[in-house]
Amino acid sequence: MKKELIAVILGTSLVACAQTQGEPRAALTTGEFDAQAAQVQESIGKMQAQMDRIAKTQDPAERERLLQEHWVAMQSTMRMLHGMNGPGMGGGPGMGGGMMGWRHMGGYYAGLTPEQLKQRQYMTDQRLQMQQMMMNQMMEHHYWAGQARPPTSGR
Repeated sequence: MKKELIAVILGTSLVACAQTQGEPRAALTTGEFDAQAAQVQESIGKMQAQMDRIAKTQDPAERERLLQEHWVAMQSTMRMLHGMNGPGMGGGPGMGGGMMGWRHMGGYYAGLTPEQLKQRQYMTDQRLQMQQMMMNQMMEHHYWAGQARPPTSGR
């Protein structure tokens, strides 16, 4: 089950990354970032409310319907979260979704002022917290999806 969950998480992340690659984006200001972060937080709150309804329902058909709604909400929220990337945030132009390493970004960071570095660190910290919340949502989703169907052999 853990291997399947990791594969789904990685696959979903790669799809989100591929869907938003293309034209370089300008770096977000802290205010723009905060506004987008508020939207993501609101969406995560709605997803948690959906999870609460999923946990309470006894009807398998209703649970399946709610799980489908939750899955759509997760995909939408992941796109919003990925859209908060910018140069130096794991998804800037020419970065391969953050997999290329420091040597490709050293010049970028060397050109930032101390205040810009603080802003980048703030945004990175906030984004990591939201990613963790999304991971929690995904794990909970997969738990309930497994409860909605009879277990298969080998689990």
